[in-house]
Amino acid sequence: MNKSILNSLLFAAAISWAGLVFSEESDAQHTTEDVSSQTETEVTTTTEKASGDEPLMSGIGWRLARKVEMGNTGKFVNMVLVEPKRQMDKTIYSNAITRICGKEEEFCRIRFWIEERFLPEKSIPTGEQLQRQKADFLLNRKAGIHRTQWSCTVDHDRNECIDW
Repeated sequence: MNKSILNSLLFAAAISWAGLVFSEESDAQHTTEDVSSQTETEVTTTTEKASGDEPLMSGIGWRLARKVEMGNTGKFVNMVLVEPKRQMDKTIYSNAITRICGKEEEFCRIRFWIEERFLPEKSIPTGEQLQRQKADFLLNRKAGIHRTQWSCTVDHDRNECIDW
């Protein structure tokens, strides 16, 4: 179990670095693509605000669609939408994790989906929403947890994936 967690962390770190290196080069190439896909998404949904007038984050192939507080703890679950055609690309997930949780030192949780209609309104997803979830990242230093779990539709290795 510890070996698979360590392997996942090493893989995520390598992907993060590669994603950062290549993101600057590909930003120029994908600007037109991002603007058109972002416009489509904004037409169908209301962009929620994280704090005050600050817009929610996004990147190539993903966007933070919602932040939901866990009770009154001050801790949030970040709900991220990944473009369906990029759901198998783990660098997209890694980029989102780095951008959203990069400065968090104690707690950060991100859940990933490809269909907006399955995004939970609350911090705990329903059974159907959980089945449609593609990945779950959790950093909780106090509990000693730093892991990414993948849906079997993203990672086909039955030893590494979870069939929610």
